[in-house]
Amino acid sequence: MSRVCAVIVTYNSGTHVAEVVSSCRQFGVPVVIVDNASSDGTVFPDDVTLIRNQENRGFAAAVNQGVWAHSAPLTLLLNPDVRLLTSVEALCDIAVANRHSAAAGLLVDASGEAQKGFSVRRLPTPATLALEVLGVNRLWPDNPLNRLYRCTDLNLAFRQEVEQPAGAFFLFRRDDWLELGGFDERYFPIWFEDVDFCKRLLDGGGTIVLEPSVRALHWGGHSVEKLQDGCRIRFWYGSLLRYAVRHFGPVSGRLVAGCVFLGLAVRVVLGIVLLSGLPVLSAQFDSMRLSARYALLGSLENH
Repeated sequence: MSRVCAVIVTYNSGTHVAEVVSSCRQFGVPVVIVDNASSDGTVFPDDVTLIRNQENRGFAAAVNQGVWAHSAPLTLLLNPDVRLLTSVEALCDIAVANRHSAAAGLLVDASGEAQKGFSVRRLPTPATLALEVLGVNRLWPDNPLNRLYRCTDLNLAFRQEVEQPAGAFFLFRRDDWLELGGFDERYFPIWFEDVDFCKRLLDGGGTIVLEPSVRALHWGGHSVEKLQDGCRIRFWYGSLLRYAVRHFGPVSGRLVAGCVFLGLAVRVVLGIVLLSGLPVLSAQFDSMRLSARYALLGSLENH
């Protein structure tokens, strides 16, 4: 039995699935694919364990399905738009021999350059999320808090402990996954579920190590780009607020929610002036109501 199994969650990712499976096959990694009700006619390779959901159960639930479907002590979580460039044995050695809880390789682009700012980040704080939702990071991307959050100060050429590797290329132990109760399926359908998992892992005394000699090519954004604008807005803000509820204190969490409301209010005004479509404005209003509920009541009930 292999000590590691790859879990790949797909949603209309037909243009990439064969390539990621082929790269896993090249390095002797068995694969479980969980398809979240794709409608693009994806053709799946024969040499994988395939789970077909009749509806989109969300990324976190699909990851949990994939882990339950294999018995290896280690799970390698891969996005469909990732292609392994090296063996992952060094990650396995880190997780097993050195008793680290989790490990990650380095994501690179087509030119071989590290995807700095995405491959690893620090865990979000109330301040970093406030700057994000207020649009400060978009207007001033080089501000000190954003650079710290996106780890632009780190030299990614060296092995080191990190806080939040991208869920696109992330190896964790089955024992830790069981102890944590898996990925939190309330982050539906996407965003912040991998951040939440890393946060809970570290809070429990675990460590996460980046091993840059292990690399994977990452194209990026294939599934998110297929979501309608209104859906992206609702999903992202909803998951962000859920993370704030779970991991920030009541004062800090409500301040983040207030910043969400303020940032969206500005976007709504601009959207009206610029004649944004009704689906976008509707999603922004819905997210404003959600942030107001948490800021005033301290709860996301009914969400």
